[in-house]
Amino acid sequence: MVVTAAIEIVDLSFRRAPGRERVLDSISLSARAGELLVLLGPNGAGKSTLVHCLLGLATPEQGRVRALGDDLHGLGRREIAKRIAYVPQAGHSAFAFTVQQMALMGRTAHMDGVGSPSPRDHEIVRRAMIDIGVDHLRKKPFTQISGGERQLVLIARAVAQDAPIIVMDEPTSSLDLGNQGRVLTLMKNLAAAGKTVVMTTHLPDQAFNLRARVALLRGGRLIAEGTAAEVCDRDSMSRLYGAPMLRLAADDARDVVAFAPDLD
Repeated sequence: MVVTAAIEIVDLSFRRAPGRERVLDSISLSARAGELLVLLGPNGAGKSTLVHCLLGLATPEQGRVRALGDDLHGLGRREIAKRIAYVPQAGHSAFAFTVQQMALMGRTAHMDGVGSPSPRDHEIVRRAMIDIGVDHLRKKPFTQISGGERQLVLIARAVAQDAPIIVMDEPTSSLDLGNQGRVLTLMKNLAAAGKTVVMTTHLPDQAFNLRARVALLRGGRLIAEGTAAEVCDRDSMSRLYGAPMLRLAADDARDVVAFAPDLD
């Protein structure tokens, strides 16, 4: 079988319980190797639920998700982890693992049940922490670093997992502008190296900055798909967020466009 998409969502619908309203309704999307896909939409659009379906953590009412041609429904957690790495919105731990130990957890899918990390595992994790800029924190307890630093450690863990697909749920939501820039640059570099990167965000400017393909989600439905320039204009953003928007662009912005609420 020829696999043309790294990850594929086919006519996917989801509801939390029988008889309740659908959270996702007939979503079909795909992303190839080396592609950045941004899921853009307001609170309650269904972005995080779609992410859970992509990870095999939620079972669709109908439709399916395929990763590298295999239906997630037929895969165990270990096999899914070899295909898809995940960066959640926020990281918490009940135990005082060090930053290095947290990042090493990304290698779990590559170890046997009783094995310990190999020198190669440690090397991969160290390189990921250096690339993300958290290596200086490696001996600190994960519970004692800032929320933004924890988010960067989770990204380093996903990179160390070395899966061909990386799914990030609002990965920059707790980061300052400098660290946002570092993470977005990393995402571009991962895609350039052949990874499939899927991320959720509220911010259209990130889709422009990444030169990504964009899927607009509202009320659990896919309402538009295309490049940021094609689907993110003032009218579409006003409809998407249910409020009038201003389109902000500058001559030196290199085609990056932002939007802000029109308070007048």
